Amino acid sequence: MDLFVLRHGKAEPSSDEPDDMKRALTAEGRNEIRKVARWMRSKKFGFDIIATSPLTRAHETAEIVARSLGQKDRLEVWEELAPGGDPDTLCYHATQYGEHAAILIIGYEPSLSMLISRIISGSDTASIYLAKGDLAKIRNYTFDKRPSGELQWLLTPRQMMVKR
Repeated sequence: MDLFVLRHGKAEPSSDEPDDMKRALTAEGRNEIRKVARWMRSKKFGFDIIATSPLTRAHETAEIVARSLGQKDRLEVWEELAPGGDPDTLCYHATQYGEHAAILIIGYEPSLSMLISRIISGSDTASIYLAKGDLAKIRNYTFDKRPSGELQWLLTPRQMMVKR
């Protein structure tokens, strides 16, 4: 299985409001994610499922990507991607689409870097960081007692904009 991990785009600044889940993408964030989505489309990416955190900024990111790829019907909200969600449940959930699936997970930091760390090293402590709009690919993803896979690449939005 190929597991892709995308951090949401630039969002409104944090405020004193207690509900961080409602912070939306900024115009700059939406624009950057549109470019990332166009790059994905140009590389002929397709996903069996596009799973998003229920956080507004992640869900907006997922909608932009799904629309660009013509895969709005594959968009799902996974509660285990919410703050406090269980990473092992998330990892197990991803395997339910079969060993040949391609899955895109969209969320926020530090959860995503800890997830990647857990998959590639067996620990939450590997030094990985996803900036806003970064996209990682983990190949050979499996879950047999614990998640495992190989980090094939991690790209920034700027790297995706370079003509290849």
